[in-house]
Amino acid sequence: MQYTMKQRMATATLTAALLFSSISVPAALAAQAGEVQSSVNMRTSPSTSATIIRSLKKGEQVTVVDQVNSYWYKVTDSSGKTGYISTSSQYIELKNATATPAPSGSNAVVKESVSFRKAASTSGERIRFLKKGEQVTVLSMPNSYWYEVKDGNGVRGYVSTQDSYLSLTGSVPGSGSGNSGGGTVTVPGESASKSVEKMIAAGMRYLGTPYEYGSNRNTTTTFDCSDFVRQAFLDGLGIKLPADSRQQAQYVKDKGTAKTSWSQLKRGDVVFFMSYKGTKASAYSGINKATAAITHDGIYLGDGKVLHTYSVEGGGVTVSSIAGTHWEYRMVFGGSAL
Repeated sequence: MQYTMKQRMATATLTAALLFSSISVPAALAAQAGEVQSSVNMRTSPSTSATIIRSLKKGEQVTVVDQVNSYWYKVTDSSGKTGYISTSSQYIELKNATATPAPSGSNAVVKESVSFRKAASTSGERIRFLKKGEQVTVLSMPNSYWYEVKDGNGVRGYVSTQDSYLSLTGSVPGSGSGNSGGGTVTVPGESASKSVEKMIAAGMRYLGTPYEYGSNRNTTTTFDCSDFVRQAFLDGLGIKLPADSRQQAQYVKDKGTAKTSWSQLKRGDVVFFMSYKGTKASAYSGINKATAAITHDGIYLGDGKVLHTYSVEGGGVTVSSIAGTHWEYRMVFGGSAL
């Protein structure tokens, strides 16, 4: 899918504004060392549309000054230049992180930064982000998707049970499952909801990965839209979807889950779009979407947001708002691939 430069820049600016205006900022990090794992752009501000200062190279040592949100670190390189880079572990590994002192009776260690919420729901208010290395106490497991935990300051909240976030020792009160030696509590017959969260978490790790039309399906250094969706399902669930968006659309249709309104979509649904024809709804009036060619797809996150990648200027893998934008007007259908 191709755009004019003006269209791409306008869409990228809107995308960045919508995304970062809705993210809660975590507590500041203490400065710590980091090593660049693969080439990554250092930008003038925490946005994929911000000017690139330079590309940090694999093996470079930087100082992580702060984590401004769940997607961006503020860093200083060896020459003293300060900028912003992706928090993805694909690009940077933190060194000598100082763990929060363990609360009495702690039975879990945070493996990867995770939202700490006031309610057992992705719509629950975020208290802060728990940091890698923090030790917490898992108090209960109210359902198969959430742990109730207490942090080192005695604050109670909820975190995902997804195994990429917490390493447990001992047993979880009220879960009915023992868990010696780390890992997650085993819940027989993993639910569709937990599968969805695994897939989305896998996709979110690629935020900022560059866009390339017709990208190589055997690498994760660049993605086009369908390659990204395919990789998220492959990494998170071991499911190999068809290689292009039209075949993926047919795959979802064959599941019998297709819905034509984004308001009917569920978190984790794959959503499909026709070609770009403008930013106004009138540009798409009169088009028979039942016969329109599929040219783009992404993963629905809920709350009118889609995780996808659509252009180089758009910043690669990103999150966009559907409602009231050309994405809403272009939507053909969406549905579950599970």
